[in-house]
Amino acid sequence: MGRVNGKIALVTGAGSGLGRAISIMLAKEGAKVAVTDINEEAAIETAKLIGENAIPLQHDVTSETRWQEVLAETKTAFGGLNILVNNAGIGDGSDVESTDFDTWKRVHSVDLDSVFLGCKYAISYMEDTDGLGSIVNISSIAGIIAGHNMAAYNSAKSGVRHLSKSVALHCARKKNGIRSNSVHPTFVNTPILQSMFARTGTDEGIAKLSRQVPIGHIGEPDDIAYGVLYLASDESRFMTGAELVLDGGISAM
Repeated sequence: MGRVNGKIALVTGAGSGLGRAISIMLAKEGAKVAVTDINEEAAIETAKLIGENAIPLQHDVTSETRWQEVLAETKTAFGGLNILVNNAGIGDGSDVESTDFDTWKRVHSVDLDSVFLGCKYAISYMEDTDGLGSIVNISSIAGIIAGHNMAAYNSAKSGVRHLSKSVALHCARKKNGIRSNSVHPTFVNTPILQSMFARTGTDEGIAKLSRQVPIGHIGEPDDIAYGVLYLASDESRFMTGAELVLDGGISAM
């Protein structure tokens, strides 16, 4: 207990899935957490699960103005910011020819532009807060390994990977104590998989995905949350501009 004791975190897409697990994990380890989501009711539910050390905020991560407001609201509530977890994202399963331009722009807006906005505006808040700062950007194994039917998603998530490196080098050059790393999960048992399971059934769907993972099973939300906890904590103070791959061995093949 206490690996991020006294730190202040902001987690996007925290209303469910990975974002909820990450928020709960950080709070258990001593952080105060601003849980944000475009679905305000979902953010409120996550905050209730945490208790007094969390505030829920409605947050469209594609809105530059809302990013500025959410960061200011977090500072007002908790006094600053030490940890930013850019987790909000959406998927799309279409190849380059069948992806319409509106879908391409939407996926990039949510999955990549939001990370840019979060990093851009959070850095000054983190510089003004005592202690080491950590930016954790949730990418995907799809940001490292491409698929024929993931044109927009591959592009956006690989962009998150390199943006994280650029941010890391920028902060290192400024000597502001802020680190930036990306996390690359494969299949994780979260609500985002339910559309696939609706066609196959949950048990068959999980079994099918598990066969694609060398270690033999898909991930659970806490598997990723523990990785984020490490990057958020001062334990990883020598790690920046890197990627934490949590893929059950897929990228080793």
